[in-house]
Amino acid sequence: MGRIRVLSPVAESKVSQSAPLPLPAALAGKTIGFLDNTKPNFELLVQTMETLLRDRYGLAGVVYRKKANAATPAAPEVLAAFAGVDLAVTGSAD
Repeated sequence: MGRIRVLSPVAESKVSQSAPLPLPAALAGKTIGFLDNTKPNFELLVQTMETLLRDRYGLAGVVYRKKANAATPAAPEVLAAFAGVDLAVTGSAD
């Protein structure tokens, strides 16, 4: 009887895994960051979200930054702009 060699397709994670921080209890006076992943309509989506959040919850500020493209991670200088935000929103909006 022959042998079967089984290989695992799961790679070891090289990224530190940690639990996300809790969401703020309220948005009044908070700053939100939007990370544009360059997908179509993302800018329209977050502009609408910003307007709603400012009107309803009294945001203090908004930080917008854009990745080079949707397929690669954000550059360190792009991520550094989010250091002072209370909440960051990223996503896709095809």
